[in-house]
Amino acid sequence: MGSFVEINDTLRISRVQGFPEVLDYKIHFRKPFTASDFKGKVFEFKNKPNIRLYKAPPVRNFFVEDVNGKWLYWGLVLITEVTLDYVNKTTSGKFEIIYINTPEEMKTAHRLIDRNPETDFFR
Repeated sequence: MGSFVEINDTLRISRVQGFPEVLDYKIHFRKPFTASDFKGKVFEFKNKPNIRLYKAPPVRNFFVEDVNGKWLYWGLVLITEVTLDYVNKTTSGKFEIIYINTPEEMKTAHRLIDRNPETDFFR
């Protein structure tokens, strides 16, 4: 018997998985959001495929919106809770936004952090 577990430093979620509806990059490019806009707000993500491990919460992670397979680096989150569903092999949890990249930082984050041209939102 074997097992497969992913260890993550990035919370990459789609809108369906709980990416905050209020965060819209088109709005952000006109009037940037800041982390203080979300101070004290707890968000939830749900049903990420596979069992994913993060360092013990609370832990800082990169925050990425999955837009049709492209990665849009929004900033940093503090994951405060993780729930692993071993029957359905999914990961869910809670997080707080602790930093939001400026529009210019969003454009360069993928090149600095990731470098996979297939997932670059701005390509």
